[in-house]
Amino acid sequence: MRLDKYICDSTEISRKDAKTIIRRGEVTVNDKVCKNAAYHVADTDKIVHDNNELTLIGLRYIMLHKPMDMICSTVDEAYPSILNLIDVQKHGDLRIAGRLDADTTGLILISDDGKWTHRIMSPKSDCNKTYQVWLAEPISAEAIAQIESGVQLNNEKELTKPATVEIIDEKQVNLTISEGKYHQVKRMFAATGNKVTYLHRTQIGALKLDADLPEGEWRYLTAEEIAFY
Repeated sequence: MRLDKYICDSTEISRKDAKTIIRRGEVTVNDKVCKNAAYHVADTDKIVHDNNELTLIGLRYIMLHKPMDMICSTVDEAYPSILNLIDVQKHGDLRIAGRLDADTTGLILISDDGKWTHRIMSPKSDCNKTYQVWLAEPISAEAIAQIESGVQLNNEKELTKPATVEIIDEKQVNLTISEGKYHQVKRMFAATGNKVTYLHRTQIGALKLDADLPEGEWRYLTAEEIAFY
């Protein structure tokens, strides 16, 4: 890797600014000033700028417990972005695998590995997602059967894919779906004549939200968890 790219990938410094600080003699390689931006950095090289030894950031894989009144966007809009909760370098490289509405809480996966997030979001992956759903009215046996076999959503040509409903009580269920249509869970229950009053995602594929991870907090995934996808 070129020295200027190494600096760019290790810090918030742009490629253009990296070339400038190298040219000024502000970067050392193995304790010697290096003014060659094209210098090929070896694995054993020690790169220092501003008295700080630089290391490549690498790919990040993150589990976040999304709170209410935040959006799954890379920028602030009507509500603040959930990325404001993650204090890391090269914040702008992070991408969100899937979305939750502003009024929905729960599990969000975030990474700067585009292939990894694509595998989670791709319709071809049939990645199951489980939600805790609170309802305005008691759920009927007919509604459960309808949801589990597929419902007709407004403005959709095809039925939803079969889902799984686990009854918690008459107004609360766990719902597992393998799609990610716009407002899908809310629209599914609306199609049966009911209304979702609160929604919380607990699982994506094999990954479950940590029970002890507070709202608004995050952690890096383990190598084993990353390998699920």
